[in-house]
Amino acid sequence: MVYKFRVILDAEEDIFRDIAILEDDTLEDLHNAIFNAFGFDGSEVASFYTCDETWNQEDEIPLFDTGDVPGEIRTMNDYPLSSILDKENTKIIYVYDFISMWTFLVELAAIEEEAVGATYPETLFSHGEMPDEATEKNFEADDMHNDIYGEFEDDLDEDDLDMFEGDDSFEDYGFEENWN
Repeated sequence: MVYKFRVILDAEEDIFRDIAILEDDTLEDLHNAIFNAFGFDGSEVASFYTCDETWNQEDEIPLFDTGDVPGEIRTMNDYPLSSILDKENTKIIYVYDFISMWTFLVELAAIEEEAVGATYPETLFSHGEMPDEATEKNFEADDMHNDIYGEFEDDLDEDDLDMFEGDDSFEDYGFEENWN
């Protein structure tokens, strides 16, 4: 079977590529097809991320084993496409070049029979020109609370700690001597 993907650059403009690849090919094969389709040279590291139906990132699948013990981490080459994606699980996220953070939304659009004489992977359709630079990502936390205490501010200050002075119910463990 052939998996047909729409690979969309996470940018303001519509920039995407449609790619056909065999279901038994690996995520590494898809990685190669994506960087070729978008004109990258393939010299940067990349990862796929599983995600839910609303594109919430879940587990990372890296290009290279980055674990402390060789073979500890499964890489793109360890996953045939059919082991990650099917009719129910159609979405994954692809990040190329962790400095620039080129981010792509990859969606399985169709599963079809192989075309006689076709060579896979194949870029079926290309729309939009790649920008010179990746869209800047903003990884800031929710800005509900601008002060360092956030929602836990209790309006107590150093003077409020005087309430513990002279209270013999607290045991002194002598920690001050350990800081000298």
